[in-house]
Amino acid sequence: MHSEVNIGYGVPWRQVEALLLEAANRTPNLLKEPPPYVIQLKLGEFAVTYQIDGFTDRADMMQWIYTDLHRNILDQFNEHGVQIMTPAYEGDPESPKIVAKDQWFTSPATGNE
Repeated sequence: MHSEVNIGYGVPWRQVEALLLEAANRTPNLLKEPPPYVIQLKLGEFAVTYQIDGFTDRADMMQWIYTDLHRNILDQFNEHGVQIMTPAYEGDPESPKIVAKDQWFTSPATGNE
């Protein structure tokens, strides 16, 4: 099973991946083994396209598992104040839309890579 979200470049990728993995972890009937994982599908003009992938042994419940996964994605992003939206290009910003290194591990991301 998989689902995609487009998130603006102003959000640290580590944070996005951690949010998606926690949403999958909270989703009933998604297997813990093999574990869910996140891939970055595209560096678009205005956003990064992320895909969360997971496995189930309940094909008869896939529509409900997707519903639960999407609800958990929305809840995770809302709980952490991250908007799921692609900004529209209206002009160049005064300063570059980048994530400073000191923000690469914004909660709930972990590590010090």
